[in-house]
Amino acid sequence: MSVYEQLKALNIELPSPAIPAAAYVPYVQTGNLVFLSGHIARKDGKVWAGQLGRDLQTADGQQAARAIAIDLMGTLQHAAGGDLGRVRRIVKLMCLVNSTGDYTEQHLVANGCSELLGQVFGDAGTHARSAFGVAQIPLGSCVEIELIAELA
Repeated sequence: MSVYEQLKALNIELPSPAIPAAAYVPYVQTGNLVFLSGHIARKDGKVWAGQLGRDLQTADGQQAARAIAIDLMGTLQHAAGGDLGRVRRIVKLMCLVNSTGDYTEQHLVANGCSELLGQVFGDAGTHARSAFGVAQIPLGSCVEIELIAELA
């Protein structure tokens, strides 16, 4: 099944890339690698704010990470000239989780993004990953994720 067939089966429509809120660009390509800037969690068109371990539970964080995966794919599609079929591999994710000092399930939060990328891209969606707990993310977002992909 193609990437677009998978997206359709999952009832996912990709958004247009968000306009950066500061002095950076949504992505940079060097050679066959494209580096996507961090995307923050959004829910109902607004920043999904909160802290894991205080305001939000792991399942909430996983949903936020899944929502970010959809936004990342929208940006990646733009970076790939409108064709996600050019994605050879999702190389790496870095997931930052706004969490309390005693919260230790950042890796499970990141699964919300990782699992969706695996569903959509199959073997090409398996990737290396880091997940960190941080004291704060811009605009109070609960999760921020950046992505590196290889294009054909």
